[in-house]
Amino acid sequence: MNITSQIKQPIFNEMELFEKKFHESMTSKVALLNRITYYIVNRKGKQMRPMFVFLTAKMVSGGIVNERTYRGASVIELIHTATLVHDDVVDDSNRRRGFFSINALWKNKIAVLVGDYLLSKGLLLSIDNGDFDLLRIISVAVREMSEGELLQIEKARRLDITEDVYYEIIRKKTATLIAACCALGAKAVIEDEIQVENMRKFGELIGMAFQIKDDLFDYSEEAIGKPTGIDIKEQKMTLPLIHVLNTCTPQEKKWLINSIKNHNKDKKRVKEVIAFVKNNNGLAYAENKMVEFQQEALSLLENYPDSEFKDALILMVNYVIERKK
Repeated sequence: MNITSQIKQPIFNEMELFEKKFHESMTSKVALLNRITYYIVNRKGKQMRPMFVFLTAKMVSGGIVNERTYRGASVIELIHTATLVHDDVVDDSNRRRGFFSINALWKNKIAVLVGDYLLSKGLLLSIDNGDFDLLRIISVAVREMSEGELLQIEKARRLDITEDVYYEIIRKKTATLIAACCALGAKAVIEDEIQVENMRKFGELIGMAFQIKDDLFDYSEEAIGKPTGIDIKEQKMTLPLIHVLNTCTPQEKKWLINSIKNHNKDKKRVKEVIAFVKNNNGLAYAENKMVEFQQEALSLLENYPDSEFKDALILMVNYVIERKK
């Protein structure tokens, strides 16, 4: 059994029912929309976010889920899907999970409108059922994700990111949605705000580790679905690079910044930058930071009684930093 199936095991029935409910939540009276949403649903990823919702809910409540849990998972997945569709337009990307992206098949205008539609569907699912507490959690995440993306664009132009600013970017851009999944999972089944905040922090820490792992893939030789050096080509400042920029000589820093700004399409130069980052402790430093976030996340689960849901979450945390793509 692969690791994703192992993680899913204690919530297998919930995930089956969720898929059905999620599909229903996307339907519309417009044939074109239904065709596109059908395409999206049939090319789903690992569905880590709904899994976080159900596992968190069951761990904090001793195995209970309710209709709010399903709605919460659907809202998260609708909003996550909307952001992916919009991201592909922003990045002018033609592929998503090995398939054509929505904008590649139906053009940007339709992709933006589909993203808006999914977003509004998510908001209405909460409003129509009076889940205002859950809506607040997800709305904060959407705001932070937009801020994170814009902060990254602003800083990429100047290439002057400090480590603290980098953490702020990835906290908003990536970690906030996983934090929302875990907070939402808890909030759907219990009223204890301390536990809800504990699970939000847990999700945030996993999200931080997850993004650093993604950054490390940019220096990997293995086929992982994204080409090596793509972040450098796109002038994205990632942790291995930031660390090396902050610790190398002024002369080396000048060469690095010049390479990223003016020679990021030169394959030979990109390879030299990758080698320089590797040789100057960039990867080892980022890996250590990733493990720190992972260990802190695991420590937040210690006070919960042992259960198959807790075990699955621990497996998920470890999978985040051990995954190969």
